[in-house]
Amino acid sequence: MNNVKRVFPFLLATLLILAGCKKDKPEEPLPGTGGTGAGRGVYITNEGNFQWGNATVSYYDIATGMVTEDLFQPANGAPMGDVCQSMYLHDGKAYVVVNNSGKVVVVDPSTFVQSAVITGFQSPRYFLPVGNGKAYVTDYYAGSIAVVDLATNSISGQIPSSGTTQELLLHGGKAYVTNETRGEVHVIDVATDALVDTIVVSKGANSIVQDAAGKLWVACSGGGGTPPALVRIDPLANAVEATFPFAAGAANPWRLCINGEGDKLYFLKGGVYRMAIGDTVAPASAFIPADGRNLYALGIDPEDGTIFLGDAVDYVQQGVIYRYGPGGNELGTFQVGTIPGSFCFR
Repeated sequence: MNNVKRVFPFLLATLLILAGCKKDKPEEPLPGTGGTGAGRGVYITNEGNFQWGNATVSYYDIATGMVTEDLFQPANGAPMGDVCQSMYLHDGKAYVVVNNSGKVVVVDPSTFVQSAVITGFQSPRYFLPVGNGKAYVTDYYAGSIAVVDLATNSISGQIPSSGTTQELLLHGGKAYVTNETRGEVHVIDVATDALVDTIVVSKGANSIVQDAAGKLWVACSGGGGTPPALVRIDPLANAVEATFPFAAGAANPWRLCINGEGDKLYFLKGGVYRMAIGDTVAPASAFIPADGRNLYALGIDPEDGTIFLGDAVDYVQQGVIYRYGPGGNELGTFQVGTIPGSFCFR
């Protein structure tokens, strides 16, 4: 390198200038994302290690099979932050929740160039647009749910909620929010941001989906003498209409998902379990066994029912994504960042 500097100083300076300018081209889509109007793909949020600052978002192009391991740093010239919790696509933007950094990063989903950062959270978890130019963000330690103004990308209010709130779902002008520590689902009127009801489910309420019949399902990991269970809620009455318990064990239900038709539930409980919404008992065995893997993330492609599974391996090395067909046949694998935690389908 010293010889190059002596012989070609002007050329070297020119190359350095060009290299420094390359990342300032937001109009160029990143490899694998294909740009606006491109084909389908899935974003994988990789938590990274707590306090290591190595959170990433990977991308898998469904048509080509191309994988981009880290979208953010190449597009912005800096790492994203500490613990990437979740991601939501809304109104042509991607909202990436970075938990331990206490922020929501707003990026262009095709280039992943950052346009804004929403701050003021303690430990944000999940993001949900609720209409009228606002969104709700659950916050692990805040004891409240943040109301976010999407025009100014700032927190405009708080909805008090003691305990640890997790996933959210919008239904009939109400936001349903799982409260993990209290074993409840909060019901919020999104027009007034007022807590209007609370539904007692079971301890460890963590994830929530809506089925084709308009019913809500909540996965509860149990605890304190309360067994783990799936709970079905009638949102018209805001009441539990069925509970499907499991025997307490080393693995309890979480990462609840539903297929695009809204008639089959999937969740992690060591392996992958599947349950039709009309079943009268909880499944007794895994649909896809763990087989020694550390299964940590689950997503169902809403278009074709492909099952995406994230293996956190040892929480340090690269995570592995497994793809399965709706019938349970393995389709292939690819590597992503550290600790893949969730999927966001495009």
